[in-house]
Amino acid sequence: MPHSVELIHTVAVGLGLALLLGFLATRLRLPALVGYLLAGVAIGPYTPGFVADGGMASQLAEIGVMLLMFGVGLHFSLGDLLAVRKIALPGAIVQMAVATLLGMGLASWWGWGLGGALVFGLALSVASTVVLLRALETLGILDSYTGRIAVGWLVVEDLAMVLVLVLLPPLAHSLGGGAAASGPAEAAAQTPLWKTLAWTLAQVGGFVAVMLLVGRRVFPWLLWQVARTGSRELFTLCVVAAAVGIAFGSAALFGVSFALGAFFAGMVMRESEFAHRAAQESLPLRDAFAVLFFVSVGMLFDPRVLLERPLQVAAVVAIIIFGKTFAAAGLVLAFRYPLNTALTVSASLAQIGEFSFILVGLGASLGLLPPEGASLVLAGALISIAVNPILFRAIAPLQDWLRARSAWARQLELRDDPLAELPQSTHQRYLARQVVLVGYGRVGRRIAAALAARDIPYVVAEQNRELVEHLRDAGVAAVAGDAVDPAVLIQAHIARAHMLVIATPDTLDVRQIVATARTLNPAIETVVRSHNEEEADLLESEGVGKVFLGEEALAVAMTTHVVAVASAREPQGATVPGALDERHASV
Repeated sequence: MPHSVELIHTVAVGLGLALLLGFLATRLRLPALVGYLLAGVAIGPYTPGFVADGGMASQLAEIGVMLLMFGVGLHFSLGDLLAVRKIALPGAIVQMAVATLLGMGLASWWGWGLGGALVFGLALSVASTVVLLRALETLGILDSYTGRIAVGWLVVEDLAMVLVLVLLPPLAHSLGGGAAASGPAEAAAQTPLWKTLAWTLAQVGGFVAVMLLVGRRVFPWLLWQVARTGSRELFTLCVVAAAVGIAFGSAALFGVSFALGAFFAGMVMRESEFAHRAAQESLPLRDAFAVLFFVSVGMLFDPRVLLERPLQVAAVVAIIIFGKTFAAAGLVLAFRYPLNTALTVSASLAQIGEFSFILVGLGASLGLLPPEGASLVLAGALISIAVNPILFRAIAPLQDWLRARSAWARQLELRDDPLAELPQSTHQRYLARQVVLVGYGRVGRRIAAALAARDIPYVVAEQNRELVEHLRDAGVAAVAGDAVDPAVLIQAHIARAHMLVIATPDTLDVRQIVATARTLNPAIETVVRSHNEEEADLLESEGVGKVFLGEEALAVAMTTHVVAVASAREPQGATVPGALDERHASV
């Protein structure tokens, strides 16, 4: 078969089978990623039937890695990470260290070398951002504070893994890599380790400096120029060309990995006002090549490992699901966060994904990871990703079960926490006829500013402990905790409050919060926000309170401006037809 037709054959069969198995996986309420990996297993060299061209699949997967990392960089928000840095940064580092040590200990027991054990442990330590984001979106808690902690935690893991991908090649020889070295690679292997590391970090530092000083100005400007043409095709081409071009240029000029180059391409693109559009325009191509990446990874999996090494597979799955989970839950609880946050974050990390696959591929190419290592990691990924939705569905029942049967779990909710109650020095004006404001995000912050400008007393209930500390330092009455817990509303003195305003984007628990507030204060007025008209109508029909819809508020603001300008230009006495309904006018 001609080479070009072999390429088409590989792509056609890979995407077609991924579509079929991905569809079946979603019908079974599993992530589609499981189907993509199984498609790779089906066309891999370890199963009968059609065998795809591994070399071509590998190169297509490399493009998939670039576009995946570009997407991670495009959505990377330093501000979101800084908001949860006090728990995400130390938590991710400690959890990765625990999982890596567990994996290294297991691999050493099996007789692997230091390099293979290190790569194996690191591959088990990092969770999949793709799987996490889809799970949080399904639960509707992506924009909640718990969701931001989980995402921030994984962002730290992603950044750590980017550093690992950069440092692993120069360290491969010292770690016992068995890849053939010749020419520059052989010379690098004979160079002292400190010189190799220093030169690698210098190259990375130079690339980062160029991207931050030049790239963040040039590429947003380039996007603007292309956007001015009005051509959607050119805009999409500009985004993809920048992602792949920067990734390739970074490897050619600075010797850094494609993954790091693509990640920084996304980061500098985020500086542009067209970042959201860039993400949307490149999403179909990113998804298509990401599918090919997962298919190519599945081709590395040898199903015989399930029969020949069942105990080893079980040990790998135990580290991923239990080792990482317990380590993460313990760390979150140690930082005095609620039990629900600990369970959600730990469930988020109980799987491995794309970075593990990238690391496995790199470790195998450097001769560090034994052949069975890739199959064990892939087996752990398949099983953990398949089980992950079950873990998320078990959070609420497990939390109720622990509270009902464990005095320790109840103490976690009732333990002495200085941020969980208002200070004794709080002025009396904040303890009666005040507004209780649940959530201090973009919406809550503006409501608080308006209340403060009119000297209306209010108390903030917020899950972000760092934010509560900041508010108290600024003289604002605030308590830390989830308003679903009646104790939080009690500490905010809801029984004597004039109004309850729920400004959080998470509307799943609105009914419970309102019910608790009305039990403690039957006369209280309630105001909530909603994301869509159907949800708003449902909440109003249930008597939850006054509901405001974001799109309607925007429409009211624009309509008010348009009517005001148009009215000013109308002859005296002219009327403008149309009227706003009560919900519109009251926004």
